[in-house]
Amino acid sequence: MPVTDVSEVRHTVDGQVSYLTLDRPEVLNALAPGQRDRIIELLASASADPDIRAVVLTGTGRGFCAGADLRGAPAATAPGDVARTIRLGAQRLIAAVLDCEKPVVAAVNGTAAGIGAHLAFACDLVLAAESARFIEVFVRRGLVPDGGGAYLLTRLIGPQRAKELMFFGEALTAREAERLGLVNRVVEDEELTRTAREWAGRLATGPTRALALTKQLVNASLDTDRSTAFAAEAAAQEINMTTTDAKEGVASFVERRSPEYRGR
Repeated sequence: MPVTDVSEVRHTVDGQVSYLTLDRPEVLNALAPGQRDRIIELLASASADPDIRAVVLTGTGRGFCAGADLRGAPAATAPGDVARTIRLGAQRLIAAVLDCEKPVVAAVNGTAAGIGAHLAFACDLVLAAESARFIEVFVRRGLVPDGGGAYLLTRLIGPQRAKELMFFGEALTAREAERLGLVNRVVEDEELTRTAREWAGRLATGPTRALALTKQLVNASLDTDRSTAFAAEAAAQEINMTTTDAKEGVASFVERRSPEYRGR
């Protein structure tokens, strides 16, 4: 089980699952540029590595991610500086999660605020501990939500609910987030790690290429018309039927046995 520690992101690989853990508990895992870039790098690596079949993203201590760490950030000096920083920073991070070819599970262990909340919401599945809180903190600082917030929240819960969260910036409990559809499941704090490992283990034994194509279809579905979505679905199934796992899935059904997927 190799472990690396670069830019305060712990990386462990176990059972074909890549575990990414933000490890700055003293600042509730506020996200520094080095951490952000390391996560992007690890997600790209997971996509390209056939031996990685699922990813879990979590944090240490009382925070999942309290947002961007603005301490020491360079001040904008010219028009375009802020937009460039957001485009190459927060937006690139969220895109890396959405575009990862392996299913990504967020195990939200505590406060998820600002870009930290959006990092969780970009994941394919969201598990939350009872103690977790989700905060659209931008309005409290007089800021516009960035890091894909308006894009993600509108698609997850609709424009009215998204505006309510973003206009008022009130903290959502894990149960409230679950009720709104932002969280798949809430578990007791002590059960979070076990449940995340269980879910990731199930995903890692699934038909990896089929899951990747399914993720692409679902993520693109709200941005396309029916004709385009149907064409993409047919093309995805055409591609998928060439995989070893698809052949195994059909064979196991005919032979009335459990499939053994290899991720290929």
